[in-house]
Amino acid sequence: MSAVVVVGAGIVGSSVAYHLARQGVPVTLLEQGPAPASGVTRDSFAWIGEAGGHWPGGAEDLRPYVLADHRRLEAELPGVTVRRTGSLHWADGPARDLRPRPGQFIVGRSDIAALEPNLREPPGQALHTPSDAGVDPAGLAHALVAAARAHGATVLHGTAVSAVRVTGGRVDGVLSSTGFHPAATVVLTAGTDVTALCEPLGVDLAVTASPATLARITAPPGLVKTIVARPDFEVREVRDGDLVMVVPYVEGATAPPEAAAHVALRQLRKTFRGSDQCLLSGCRTARRPMPAHGPVIGYATRDRSVYVAVMHSAVRLAPTVGRLVADELATGRPAPELRRCRPRAH
Repeated sequence: MSAVVVVGAGIVGSSVAYHLARQGVPVTLLEQGPAPASGVTRDSFAWIGEAGGHWPGGAEDLRPYVLADHRRLEAELPGVTVRRTGSLHWADGPARDLRPRPGQFIVGRSDIAALEPNLREPPGQALHTPSDAGVDPAGLAHALVAAARAHGATVLHGTAVSAVRVTGGRVDGVLSSTGFHPAATVVLTAGTDVTALCEPLGVDLAVTASPATLARITAPPGLVKTIVARPDFEVREVRDGDLVMVVPYVEGATAPPEAAAHVALRQLRKTFRGSDQCLLSGCRTARRPMPAHGPVIGYATRDRSVYVAVMHSAVRLAPTVGRLVADELATGRPAPELRRCRPRAH
């Protein structure tokens, strides 16, 4: 019997499996797609940092560890690179009341032009976060899975999990398209699918799906230097010559997402000099898991046979969450950093 079965090889499941295998815990990782990061992870903007952004519930307690854990994985995993570009955030029209946190700075037009020399019209003010960075989320997930396998983990792709199996009042594994997989502990990291898997157990995780559209754009290398965040789009360079943009999602829109992506691309061309050669290479709308009260991480059943890990900003939090979850499962000792992330009783 595998001590732990992890359901979902997105960024969270890949991180949990890697950290468990690294500690010598027998683990099987099951993924319904043909490769790691086949779902929402692949379509993540993957903006990481600890100074700005939204940190609901227990995510705030994980904030101090985010950048250090990403640096650790960069050192541990071959081929993983954290792009430490910093970020610039501003609003159109008059500058709004910018309230920098520690590690953030209000910068003027000349500094903005130096940070983003291709901007046609730098704004008068922006919020600059030098420590912000980005990663290739699919590349990171693939590296985590490869390293987990190298440490002895079993990884099965094309394995869609349909249910957890309850025997004698206890979950003893999962039922899937490739058969039954026994486990002492089942870890559910399958995003929005975790809700349906937990429902027969009487566990309500209060996780909804939040649609988000991401466009991929080929561009001259170095066109965008930092992570640029404006009300109408967010854009950054994932690797030389490849940009990702967050396209505003309009609930109830009848036009396909590609139409909105082309509007955003035109806005990009208006914003950056040298962007006439930019081309839309792909566009997808993903349904991100959005827990109502922040990350949901912990045992979902009293007998500790089922553990869940569902969160928004998963790429940002995954290295830290994977480390803490693996420590809890391997040692049996609760991680104090996860105290405010526990599933709520209903």
